[in-house]
Formats: sequence, C-alpha cells, structure tokens
Amino acid sequence: MKAKATSIDIAHMTGVSQATVSRALRGSPLVNEETRRRIQAAAEQLNYKVDKNASNLRRMHTGTLALLFFEDPTADESHINPFFLSMLGSITRACAVQGYDLLISFQQFSHDWHADFADSKKADGLILLGYGDYLAYCDKLEKLVAQGTRFVRWGAVLPNQPGVSIGCDNFRGGQAVAEHLLERGCRRIAFLGDASSHYPEFFGRYRGYVDALQKAGVAVDPALQENAESTESFGYEAMRNMIVREVGFDAVFAASDLIAIGAMRALSDHGLRVPQDVALVGFDDIATASFVNPPLTTVLQDTKQAGEVLVDSLLALIRGEPVDSEVLPVKLMVRRSSLR
Repeated sequence: MKAKATSIDIAHMTGVSQATVSRALRGSPLVNEETRRRIQAAAEQLNYKVDKNASNLRRMHTGTLALLFFEDPTADESHINPFFLSMLGSITRACAVQGYDLLISFQQFSHDWHADFADSKKADGLILLGYGDYLAYCDKLEKLVAQGTRFVRWGAVLPNQPGVSIGCDNFRGGQAVAEHLLERGCRRIAFLGDASSHYPEFFGRYRGYVDALQKAGVAVDPALQENAESTESFGYEAMRNMIVREVGFDAVFAASDLIAIGAMRALSDHGLRVPQDVALVGFDDIATASFVNPPLTTVLQDTKQAGEVLVDSLLALIRGEPVDSEVLPVKLMVRRSSLR
C-alpha cells in the first residue's frame, strides 16, 4: 500500500521547510500568498489530510469546549432546568459555527467537579450552567481562577466576582414586572423566590420589584415575600404558605416560570382564579410558559444571544484576549395570566 502523504513530502515537492508547510496549511499570515498557493496545490495533488489530533496535541489545543451542568431538582428526574435546555441548543449551534465540538458533562454539585474536569484537559475551556447556593459556589470559581482555567459562566453579574460571568438584567426584569402589575391596578404584589445573596439572580429580580414599588409610592410588605427555589413543587408550597397565612394579595411575581407554574396550581387548588382574582407573572420564558392555561406573562431571557455571547467570550479567553462580564437585556412578554 502507498504510504500516507506527510507534510515532509509537501516540503520536498515545493522546496520549503516543513514548518512553512505547517504554517501555510493553518492559514498563518507569515506565509506569503504565492508560497501558500504552491503548498495548497501540492497538498491536493498528494491527497494530504491534516492530522487534527496531532496538530492539536502540538498546540495543546483540543478543538473542544466543555459545557458543565449543575444537577438541579426537577419534576421529571432530568435534573436539568428547562431554561438551560434552551440554552444548550444555542450553545451547541454557536460552537458549530466557530468550528468547535461541544462536550457536555452532567455532574453533582457535591463533588469538586469543576476543578477535576479542568485538570483532565479534555477541553480548551469550560462553560458553566447552574450553581445552586452562590456563596458556596464561589469557592469553586476561585479555585478555577487560581488554576488558570479558562471559563465563563451564566449567572448574575456581580462586583469583584471570580472569572467572567454573562447574565441577564435581573434588576430591570424585576422592575418591568412590578411596573406592569402596578399599571394593571395591583397594589398587593407578592414575590415568590429566595431574596438573598445566596441566590443573586432572584435577589436582583426582587430588588427591581422593590424599586418599582417604592417609585410608585407603594409600601413594601415583607409578609408578601416567600422563599422558593426554581421548581414547580417549591412554587406550589410557597404559594400555599402565603394563602394559609392570609396576608392578602392581588398579584404574584414568581422569580422563575417553574415557580409560577407551581403557584398557579396552588391558587387553583384554593379556589383562586388567574387572572380574575390574582394576576401572575413568571421569569425566563421557558417553552411551557405559553402553553399553560392561562398563558403565562413572563420575562424573556434571550437564550440564542446568551449562547453566542458565552461561546464568543470563552474563545476570546482561549486566545488570550481580555474579556469583561456582560449583562444582556430582557423583554417582558405579556400574556393572559396578568391581564386582570
């Protein structure tokens, strides 16, 4: 059998060094156009194929990005928040456009998987989705920074946080929801979601809601806030607790669509109609939001834009370029659940 052509064969044919052949075939600007054309013609004549694995090994480059999911409690045992499933599609497309493969890993938060995965050198950089308690998660991010790992994460953009974060404008989203409900005549607006630094995205939404109430001259009643994590069951229990406490409310702002869907069921079970008795708004605009009855008013986070920005930012880090955290705009999607 005829031996497979090598870059040395091309070098002999064209009268240049092997290094020049390698530079020309990877598009280096150090090779002039005439020489590049001769080398490419010789490569075609010899049916030469670049060994990507060997090339990547020499450059310590895998051509792969890793997307690491944090395990999340869900009703269907998938343990992946539906919002992140939408994000997954956009990240996959963005990687394909950039010529990168995407390696997806689903890990339990209890393990030190961020640092372990970075040490494995399976990918050139990491994209992190989900994190649970942010104050506990920060330690993992600081360890990645100390190791020199190139990573970006989706989440709240905060001052002096480790690494690069891409997130939506949670504060403005919370403002928009409260302003919308106030315009509909609501004055006793409940908030379902953990409003603390442990969950900074929910906290940002809560702060925006408080700001809008205060600007409208509406008193902020602490009794109208109930903690909830982002699942239907937490939303159901938080809503049920508020109903049982008989604090009185005419609207509910749920910090996520999953919380809102659980709250909708609790309201129905207690004889309260949406939107006739209680206006209801969520946050995220997951696919299910427009199919529940009534369709859910919510805040859209643009997952297509988010996926593109996450991938572009990570590739810039891999190239050694400076990258800043970025806050993306949101949009209120008004549907029947809030139209009293």
